[in-house]
Amino acid sequence: MSTRPQVVIAGRPNVGKSTLMNRILGRREAIVEEKPGVTRDRKSVAAEWQGVEFDLIDTGGWLTGGSAIDMKVSAQSEAAIQDASVVLLVVDATVGVTDEDEHFVRFIRRLDRPVFVVANKVDDMKHGDDLWELMSLGFGQPYGVSALHGRGVGDLLDAITAELPDPEPDDEEEDVEEERIFGIALVGRPNVGKSTLFNKLIGDERSVTHDMPGTTRDTVDTVVQTEHGPIRFLDTAGMRRRSRIDEDTEYYSVVRALAAVDKADVALLVIDGSEGITHQDQRLAERVDAAGCPIVVVLNKWDVADTELKHQIAAQLERKLAFLPEVPVHRTSALSGAGINKLLPSLRDAIGAYQTRVPTKKVNDVIRDAQVAHAPPNGARILYATQGATDPPTFTLFTNRAIPDPYLRYIENQLRDTFGLAGTPIKLRVRQR
Repeated sequence: MSTRPQVVIAGRPNVGKSTLMNRILGRREAIVEEKPGVTRDRKSVAAEWQGVEFDLIDTGGWLTGGSAIDMKVSAQSEAAIQDASVVLLVVDATVGVTDEDEHFVRFIRRLDRPVFVVANKVDDMKHGDDLWELMSLGFGQPYGVSALHGRGVGDLLDAITAELPDPEPDDEEEDVEEERIFGIALVGRPNVGKSTLFNKLIGDERSVTHDMPGTTRDTVDTVVQTEHGPIRFLDTAGMRRRSRIDEDTEYYSVVRALAAVDKADVALLVIDGSEGITHQDQRLAERVDAAGCPIVVVLNKWDVADTELKHQIAAQLERKLAFLPEVPVHRTSALSGAGINKLLPSLRDAIGAYQTRVPTKKVNDVIRDAQVAHAPPNGARILYATQGATDPPTFTLFTNRAIPDPYLRYIENQLRDTFGLAGTPIKLRVRQR
């Protein structure tokens, strides 16, 4: 887990919190759109200013009331502030202090955290003259910035880093840096229960959950210490066909989800067990499989599927997901927790297979026996083989001529069965002599 101090960006909706985060980081990390309510979950990213490192945390807009989803977003913001080293209270300088701002200030003041009032959208000196009104919030002189154009952000960062506590000495820092943390991406269609499963796995209400599709807008990641070592879980937005993506926000959510899949070591493909395996589930499985990471299939909401549907899903697994390499399938209920305890051991096995390194002699023994049992066509021969890399296991085959793809699949299956690599992608590289 990170030991860096935490700088939390908070405030009511649509004051520019995500834009400020992107400005501080110098890249488009948080999804930004000109309407309120785009950010819902907490998003934590490592940041640095003048050699001082800290975690920068973007939160959803805080409201005193609203819908059920609004209340959950506000609860996420409050939870982040309780763990903060410094709070950046962002207000809209063009609007001034609102009733929501004053209610939020009363909540923050009870927590006794260092607070910087950040007056955003100060794009010129005219708006800068209005900053003194914000002194009434009781947190000292406000900092006028333009998150969109970068005005005043450097001065704000100088003040923030001066307030942050010194990092605690860590005698094991070098060992921690060398320890690899594996990423587990939860992917699936909207409203299949990914965020509920994510919260159950990490043991915390970190992702906002609600019974409406599309609640998660951005990828949320959390490192969890488990008995199998630290694991990074990434909760992604629900992915739909591009023809059905009609909002810019959802488009960027899908882009982030696909990027998370590309970086993950293992993907948890979450399927709604109360509906069965749809064509979109099949397309997502193809996309994840193409990313080259192991896949663990989770049939969520299994407790509400009737007996007939369960038999249908068993047949669908054979028909619609036959291209996946013998992936493990878990039947769970994220809401009740049924079946969740079997996921971590399965993930551990998938990670172990992903890291597998096989001695060269054993690789060549399998290749030799495979060719004796079924010789390559057209006089082709595999003369020698070696494993060149892991993550995923990658084997180089030295041949006397081209090897047809069907025979390469046969060799891949022999390697997979012999070395226990079910569910793990295998790469074969052919080198002709």
